[in-house]
Amino acid sequence: MGVRLQVLVATIWAVFSLALAQADALAHPMSIKALRQGSYPGSAITLEQTLAPGANYRRYIASYRSEGLKIYGLLTVPNGTRPRAGWPAIVFVHGYIPPAQYRTTERYGAYVDGFARAGYIVFKIDLRGHGNSEGTPGGAYWSPDYTIDTLNAFNSLRQFPQANPERIGMWGHSMGGYLALRAMVVEPRIRVGVIWAGVVGTYEDLLYRWRRSPPAQIPPGALRRRELFLARYGSPESNPGFWDSITAHNYLERVGPIQLHHGLADTVVPVSFSQRLAQRLRAAGRPYEFFTYPGNDHNLSQSFSLAMRRSIAYFDRYLKR
Repeated sequence: MGVRLQVLVATIWAVFSLALAQADALAHPMSIKALRQGSYPGSAITLEQTLAPGANYRRYIASYRSEGLKIYGLLTVPNGTRPRAGWPAIVFVHGYIPPAQYRTTERYGAYVDGFARAGYIVFKIDLRGHGNSEGTPGGAYWSPDYTIDTLNAFNSLRQFPQANPERIGMWGHSMGGYLALRAMVVEPRIRVGVIWAGVVGTYEDLLYRWRRSPPAQIPPGALRRRELFLARYGSPESNPGFWDSITAHNYLERVGPIQLHHGLADTVVPVSFSQRLAQRLRAAGRPYEFFTYPGNDHNLSQSFSLAMRRSIAYFDRYLKR
């Protein structure tokens, strides 16, 4: 084979390989473009069980449907006369808890109470495979399943008669921050988001700049799924098109306002993840606020009241005015 023919064949193969990689990226269910093309109708919300009331709100175990699965959650509804357009509402997405240990009414009690007392419907969703929810818990970072559950929860809440369908925001912590951000870049009707200690870095950050402490917090199977992705799609350096396609940072053009909170002593999720997202939001011209908390851990335990006041004020600005 002559030199010119070799060059021609190599060029054709390179173009063909690039086209295959681009098509693969667009078709992959984790890609933002694929998620934007999906359908997330949600369902009517069913009140399964009435719980003891909160200070000024009612509490229920409720359920909705996501890809045919019955997903449970904790639902709060303010007392008093429903506003003409309905109550403002928040989809509440929890951080990583081992699915077998997860219980609908355990953990995040003070967080839900803070938003519920402030006059919001709060729907803390369980995600598939958690607690009594149907389905297999496939993880957040290497599967679209939890993002789909979050989007279906949003559209289910829009159908809830007590809620104002145009005044729904999203709150997420840690893994839930990752899911809240992805939901917001897919669904522009989410009016506002608040993220605490979110896993909101790029996929290059998740692959190479995330050393969780203690290592036991890494979910079983997550490392295996990560290695499978690298084996199939190559590294971000060798195949940037694919990794860019699944990174929410590259699709911020229509995202709603976002408020970020991160403790500077967080040993679970690096503060650099929130810093990088703040930089990308600023570059994209999107409204955001970013607060850091010296000496605070992953849960912002040392400044919880301050972070809650800031979060409620941000939701109030975009959901009550």
